[in-house]
Amino acid sequence: MLRRRGETAGGAGLLQRRAEPAAAGDEEHIGTRFKMRQRFFTIGDRFFIENEQGDKVFQVENKVLRLRKTLNFQNLQGNDIYKIQEKVARVRDTMDIEKDGHTVAKVHNALITPLRDRWKISVSDGEDLTAKGNILNHEYKILRGDQVIGSVSKAWFRVRDTYGVDVSDNEDALLVLAITVVIDSMAHEGR
Repeated sequence: MLRRRGETAGGAGLLQRRAEPAAAGDEEHIGTRFKMRQRFFTIGDRFFIENEQGDKVFQVENKVLRLRKTLNFQNLQGNDIYKIQEKVARVRDTMDIEKDGHTVAKVHNALITPLRDRWKISVSDGEDLTAKGNILNHEYKILRGDQVIGSVSKAWFRVRDTYGVDVSDNEDALLVLAITVVIDSMAHEGR
């Protein structure tokens, strides 16, 4: 006789629930979930950021300007919102996110350990952020103080070279997405 998980022979079809730890990425939504590509710094590429329903919500244009790789984060009409330029020779592990020619955020590699990383994000017009967790495996949180404003996980989407970013509804989603791209490119040299 076949039984459903948790069903006992004498249970007359009643399911017994037992507490199981949630798998990575199974936590509750904090806002809107987006699907991101891992390899953003492929020259000459244009691609879309989608929500979890598969709707295109932003586009990213990748081009080369003055020997620097540049990512322009745009709305669907092609209007630039944020720009990331990969520095040719970095003295320090820092990358800037710009809007209208002004730096709005600087991402700094604060601490690297074999299992957990910590990154600092200096925000020009707001409270600074941190990213903590397993950056290399795309399992981490972005925090403002103790409040989670973004959560990153590869477990939400079963597509190779893809990860999910869940962004709190009251946050600038595109800025949080740009921060994850900077962290990804800095943590995985050559991307």
